[in-house]
Amino acid sequence: MEKAAELKRKLESAEDLNTVVRTMKVLAAVNIRQYERAVESLDHYNRTVELALQAALRQRPEGVQLPGAPEGSRTGAVVFGSDQGMCGQFNEQVAAFAVEKLNERGAPGDGEPVLAVGGRVIPRLEEAGKKVEVQISFPRSLDKVAASFEEILHEMDRWLTRGRVDRVVLFHNRPLSGSSYEPAMNDLLPDDPGWVRELAGRQWPSRSLPLFTMEWHGLFSSLLRQYFFVVLYRAFAHSLASENAARLAAMQAAERNTEEHIEELTALYHHERQGAITAELLDIVAGFETLVARA
Repeated sequence: MEKAAELKRKLESAEDLNTVVRTMKVLAAVNIRQYERAVESLDHYNRTVELALQAALRQRPEGVQLPGAPEGSRTGAVVFGSDQGMCGQFNEQVAAFAVEKLNERGAPGDGEPVLAVGGRVIPRLEEAGKKVEVQISFPRSLDKVAASFEEILHEMDRWLTRGRVDRVVLFHNRPLSGSSYEPAMNDLLPDDPGWVRELAGRQWPSRSLPLFTMEWHGLFSSLLRQYFFVVLYRAFAHSLASENAARLAAMQAAERNTEEHIEELTALYHHERQGAITAELLDIVAGFETLVARA
C-alpha cells in the first residue's frame, strides 16, 4: 500500500496544480477583456485630441510651418516586454520583430538607444546585438501608466536634446482574437508629416471653430503631449492584453497537460490499489486454507 499512498499524494498535488492553472486562466481571460475595454474607451479620447489638434492647426499663427520629414535616420526604440513569466513566447516574438525592423532601418546595435519596458525582454534584445540603455518596470495596471509615461518622455527628451535620434518608434504586441496576438510597430516621434498636414486640411465637423485664449505654442505642445500619451497608453494596453492572451494560451496548454497527468496517475493509483487489495484477499484466503488444513 506504500506505493498507492505515494501515488495518492502525487494525484492530490496534481489536482492542486490544476486548480491554480484554472484560476490563472480565468484571471487572464478577465484581464484581456479589461484591457480591450480600455482601448475602446481610449478611441473616444483620441478623437477629442485629434479635433483639438485640428482646431489649433487651422488657427496657427502666421509664419508657423508644419513639420517636414526628418533629415536623419537615427532611430530610438521603446520595446514593450513583460516583468512576469508564464507567457510563452511573448518576449521572444516582440524582441525578434523589433530587431528585424531596426536592422531594416539601419540601426546599429550599439549606436542608437533602446529603452525596454519590462525586464524579461532585455536578454532577447541583447542576444541579437541591441544594447538596452534604459529599463523601466512594466506597470501591472493601467492606473499606473502615467508614471511610466513620464519616464519614457524624459528619456525621449534626453535623446533629442543630445541629438542622438531623429525619430522614436514603439514595439509591442497587440491582441488579435482569443488567445492570439502579433507584434506591431508605431512611430511616436516625430509625427508623420503627412498625418499632420492631412489633419490640418481636414474639414471641420461644424460651422465654427472653438476659441482659445492660451498662447498657441504652449497649447500645441500640450496637445501633442496628450497625443503622445494616447499612443503610449494604447501600446501599454495592447501589450498587457497580449501578455494575458499569451498567458491564457500557456495556461490552456498547462491545463491539458495536468488533466492528462491526473488521468494517468488516477489509472495507476486504481491499478495499484486494486493490486494491493487483491494481494490482501489472497493472503486472507491462504491463511484460511492453512487453518482449515490444520483443523
